[in-house]
Amino acid sequence: MKRGQRQRSRSVDEPDLIRFGISIPADLLKKFDAHLVQTNNQNRSEAIRDLIRDRLVQDAWQEGKGEQVATVTIVYDTQNVELQRRLSELKRSLATRLLSVMQVRLSAHQELEVIAMRGPATQIRSEAESLLALKGLLHGKFVMTTPGA
Repeated sequence: MKRGQRQRSRSVDEPDLIRFGISIPADLLKKFDAHLVQTNNQNRSEAIRDLIRDRLVQDAWQEGKGEQVATVTIVYDTQNVELQRRLSELKRSLATRLLSVMQVRLSAHQELEVIAMRGPATQIRSEAESLLALKGLLHGKFVMTTPGA
């Protein structure tokens, strides 16, 4: 180690980091840096790691290999009794694939619900699509991830 340099301390859980160089057109790097400023991202390295992780999650879902996890976030009118009945039926049909449900009251007549699921990618995607297809939802979003991310 050179004089004046400090050795970086590393936690036990942190994997070995590898430095490598990449070539990138100047205009693309300029746009990437502007994006980092807009999104308050820490630095280029962390942003690139995030992009790689995101791509690996997408690939895992497309390949349908192994167990995957996902959330379905929905907003609905609590006065819609038929929607609540169908929503309850669909959640019961998830059985062991249902990990957790969080409900948040947004207003006197609106509720946000986050449904966490785990299982084979094709099955989870199908069940999420069924949830999002419920008539009467005000908004819904499906977010995929993987336990290995």
